[in-house]
Parts: sequence; C-alpha cells; structure tokens
Amino acid sequence: MTNQREPATPQAYTMPGVNALTPADIRAALMEGLSDFARAPLFGLFFGGIFALSGIVIVLALTLWNMPWMIYPVAIGFPLVGPFAAVGLYEVSRRLEAGRPLIWSEILSVVWAQRLRELSWMAFAMLFVFWVWMYQVRLLIALFLGRMSFATLDKFLTVVLTTPQGWLFLTVGHVVGAALALILFSITVISIPLLMEREVDFVTAMITSVRTVVASPVAMLSWGVVVTLCVILACLPFFLGLLVILPVLGHATWHLYRRAVVPLA
Repeated sequence: MTNQREPATPQAYTMPGVNALTPADIRAALMEGLSDFARAPLFGLFFGGIFALSGIVIVLALTLWNMPWMIYPVAIGFPLVGPFAAVGLYEVSRRLEAGRPLIWSEILSVVWAQRLRELSWMAFAMLFVFWVWMYQVRLLIALFLGRMSFATLDKFLTVVLTTPQGWLFLTVGHVVGAALALILFSITVISIPLLMEREVDFVTAMITSVRTVVASPVAMLSWGVVVTLCVILACLPFFLGLLVILPVLGHATWHLYRRAVVPLA
C-alpha cells in the first residue's frame, strides 16, 4: 500500500485585538514606568547608559571627522531607534509584572535571543528610516545651503538661524522629519513589545501597531509628543539625560502596550 499524506490543515490565524486608549492610560503608563524604574534602577541605568554612550560616541566621531554640522540632525534622528534599545527594559517590566526574579543573565539572554526572531527585521526597518532621515538632511543641506561654508557647529547654527536659506532648510527639514517620525512611531510603538512577547511575524506586528494608533489617535499621538520632547530634552546635556528618561519611557511603553493590545486567552 502506498501511504497518502493528509493535506495540511490550515491553522486559524487571528490578528491581535486592540483597545481604545485615553489620555488617562498615558498618564497611568507613565506612572507605572516611573515605578518600574524605581524598583529596578540598576537595569534602567544600564540600558539607558548604553543608549547615552552610543549618542556620545556618535557626536565625538562627527567632531573628529570634521562634520559638527551633522550633530543637530543626529541628535534629532537618533531617538528614532530608541524603541529597539528598550527591549531589555520591556523584559524587566514583564518580569516585574509577573512577579518573576530579575536575573541579569536571563534578561540579557532574552535581549540577545531577539537577533534570531522577528524583532531583528524591525531593527532593519527602524535603521532604514533613520538612514532615510540622515540622507534627506544631507540632501536638504545641498539644496538650500550648498553655497554656504560652515566648518564648525557655531557657523552652521549661524547660517541656519540667521539667513532665509537657513530658515527654509529648518522648515522643510522639520516637516519631512515629522512625517518620517510619524511613520516610524506608528509602525513601532506597539510592534516591538508585541514581537518580544508573542510569536507573530513583524508585518502583523506593524499592522497591529498602526491599528492601535488609528483606534486612539489623540492618546497615541500625545504619547508620541511626550516621548519626542522628553528624549530631545534628555539629549541636550550631552545625552546624559537618557540615563533616566530612556528607562522610564521604556518601562512606560511596555505598560502602554499591555493596555493597547488584547491579552492572549
């Protein structure tokens, strides 16, 4: 007799459900983020320190390469990759929520394991948007400021802040940057903690994230503004403010995700 293989039975597929959020959820998530940071400050300072150190190294490298005029766009665009840097913080919040012990080796192994999961594809997507941001800055500089000379950051700021070409460069650059930031925020704000917690593909995660923003535009865009302003202010003292701001926002994002996405049965 010949054995005939039964046709594969398609598995039921369900898109994660999303809840509508209110500004009260944003405030509650921030308070829970502060609480998690207070309960596990060493983890927060560790992951925040990595992000802050990366920013410092980039600024020093740009100065060494005689490209100080790129410091401002880097400082604005660098936080776009922040959500991926917060994966370790999501794991800390998840363990605190479940009452599990915080063990360094286990938390770091969870972060390391993400390179083999769908989250690695999100890293490529985020870095691609960051690359587009940096490319359009150089393009706009060539279009609006190409005939001007600025060998130092002070001269660059003088050109940008005191000339019509500089004002036009700032206006167009911020409009384009805001559009890129909105796109990246919409596809990542929920997708990264979702990918860390569940076995879903990164496209499903991005769609779920966008659906969350669409379902609660006021609350989610308010959250985006809060995150942007906090991170920019934290970058001003040479990125050192990220030591505290990044972990608080990272923990808060986890709790916002828990409110936004319907839990598994």
